[in-house]
Amino acid sequence: MIDTHSHLDDKQFDGDREEAILRAFAGGVEKIINVGADLDGSIRSVGLAGENGNIFAAVGLHPHEFNVGNRQPAAEIQEQVGKLRDLARNRKVVAIGEIGLDYFSHSGGGITEAQKKNQQTGFIAQLELARELDLPVIIHCRASKDDHTDAYEDVYGIINAARYTLHNMRAAFHCYGGSLEFTKKILSEGNIFFSFTGNITYAKTGSESIEVLKAIPLERMMLETDCPYLAPVPHRGERNEPAYVAYVKEKIAEIKGISVQEVDRITTGNAESFFKFKQDA
Repeated sequence: MIDTHSHLDDKQFDGDREEAILRAFAGGVEKIINVGADLDGSIRSVGLAGENGNIFAAVGLHPHEFNVGNRQPAAEIQEQVGKLRDLARNRKVVAIGEIGLDYFSHSGGGITEAQKKNQQTGFIAQLELARELDLPVIIHCRASKDDHTDAYEDVYGIINAARYTLHNMRAAFHCYGGSLEFTKKILSEGNIFFSFTGNITYAKTGSESIEVLKAIPLERMMLETDCPYLAPVPHRGERNEPAYVAYVKEKIAEIKGISVQEVDRITTGNAESFFKFKQDA
């Protein structure tokens, strides 16, 4: 198993980070990708990867990093993204992420049109960095409360633009929550993968999220925890950790009606091919 999206640098692991890592490897996890959501988190991710041979890093700026105020000059955004460049050249960095669009507001005030524009500018700038360094991207995408498709459609429009032709860029939608209709559209494109977290264990039989999982071929799937968030059943409500990626594997096997060994073999192969881990890193 490979946990393709974790946040082991989070302060929730300050008391037992090394123990959580050891539990994961003892439980069958082969590799972990620690993912940055801001500049400091990206720095910590690279540091963590440097200390552990089987931990790798992704560096990026979460879309909410671009929500400060209603106006953010393009030059300022380019400066922010520019700070990722040296980090991204580290040999343990395997992706630019998590990047994308998030139109969901936790405050109830909504994401303004200006903030959406800032997010889009930051997303495009980071796609440019990924293209420059020939790295895949890990996409964070969350729609608004009132429109379950808006952010997904905007992400699709950006990465499907002429300079970001989908078949020329490896992209993974992390913690995927798109609709069945959107999923079918994305499946027609090449080099687009989907990774799933413990929240799939909350889904009810017959729900759209289950139908989405059924529609996506296993050859386009990867596993993740997004720890310390979204702990799977039977640990729901607790702190999540990389060892719990096994529950995600088991749920996919259940939905697909196949063995956990088959899910393990194919999703691990998908991740190895997608992220192109350096064997001598």
